[in-house]
Amino acid sequence: MATLSPILKQATPVVVDHALGSWIYGTDGKSYLDFTTGIGVTSTGHCHPKVVEAAREQVGKIIHAQYTTLMHKPLLELTNSLGQFLPSGLDSVFYANSGSEAVEAAIRLARMATARPNIVVFQGGFHGRTVAAASLTTAGTKFSAGFSPLMPGVHMAPFPYAYRYGWDEQTAVEFALRELDYLFKTRTATEDTAAFLIEPVLGDGGYLPTPPAFLEGLRDRADRHGIQLIIDEVQAGVGRTGKFWGHQHSTAQPDILVTAKGLASGFPISAIAASTATMSKAWPGSQGGTYGGNAVAAAAAVATLQVVQDEHLVDNARVRGDELQAGLLQIAQRFPQIGNVRGLGLMQGVEFTTSDGTPDPVTAAAVQQAAITENLLTLTCGPDGNVVRLIPALVVTAEEITAGVVRFDAAIAAVLGAHAPASLARASR
Repeated sequence: MATLSPILKQATPVVVDHALGSWIYGTDGKSYLDFTTGIGVTSTGHCHPKVVEAAREQVGKIIHAQYTTLMHKPLLELTNSLGQFLPSGLDSVFYANSGSEAVEAAIRLARMATARPNIVVFQGGFHGRTVAAASLTTAGTKFSAGFSPLMPGVHMAPFPYAYRYGWDEQTAVEFALRELDYLFKTRTATEDTAAFLIEPVLGDGGYLPTPPAFLEGLRDRADRHGIQLIIDEVQAGVGRTGKFWGHQHSTAQPDILVTAKGLASGFPISAIAASTATMSKAWPGSQGGTYGGNAVAAAAAVATLQVVQDEHLVDNARVRGDELQAGLLQIAQRFPQIGNVRGLGLMQGVEFTTSDGTPDPVTAAAVQQAAITENLLTLTCGPDGNVVRLIPALVVTAEEITAGVVRFDAAIAAVLGAHAPASLARASR
């Protein structure tokens, strides 16, 4: 009898029977408010009827048409649809299956386009689990330990994590940019540097928005030194931050954009976008894959983008995200164990610390588990595991945000022995 790998640890004990919108219905007969969304994947909620119908219709036509053998209509439609949302100048797209694959395709393209070997990443970034992607990941050693040697040519610079340093944001940005310039003098010459790779909001690194001034500082240095700016929008893209792309909270434009997760509401598809001039510098045979741009996943992605547009989900993410953050900040006023609340749109993190300000992963883990008892599903993240992240679907309602805040407050109170005030009276289930 076969079993799942014992290394695969579930964050919750829930076994899903079915799901719809923001709700998961377990085989235990309970309904759970899902603030995990498959780690930001089910962007239009679970089983959005238009996405389901698009996938169902495509399954009856052709499930898989390998895209370097023959072309299929959904991929052409997706490319046209995605092009309406891509930053100006990024008019050429390559498709893969996962975020890791897309990240690797992006760094491969950057190295070929510049004829330079080195990639600069930033402390706390998460870019995937395959060997090259894990070599670029600094969100925790668990992603890269135990299978060395890792890919060479990767250099890490500080991320402007103002709360960790105990500084204001401007001071943290100035420090991080100074250290990047110092890295050019000490580890990787600009003439050897192919690309910067950064998330507009750190994902596994702790749900930390990248300050706009820092992205703009990277853009300035990329322009001055002929370096490609790769923005990893795998988790932050497709409306999650209240802008269609997370980097749009700044004026910085990427040379290469990476997208996945929310692009197809749960179907596996990813992509990189660049200018035709840059994409043309990829060597023949360097792009491809058996399942990349799968027909069913592409059809689901076309429907997803249409739903995002028709239902104004980017605006909804902004408004509901503001409501969620306001609720979390209200909770933080009552619990000094919450050191920091931060995020953009429907990508919010709550950092737990001890009385002396050091990370408190024990409390974070306990709160995440206590939330399950309140029928609210969340996840932890951060190098220390002391951040609880809340990732509602883009279709989440104001009522569901209120219910989530109430349940989260109750979970913290259960762990820390406090009582919710009357203003946060329990929402009905």
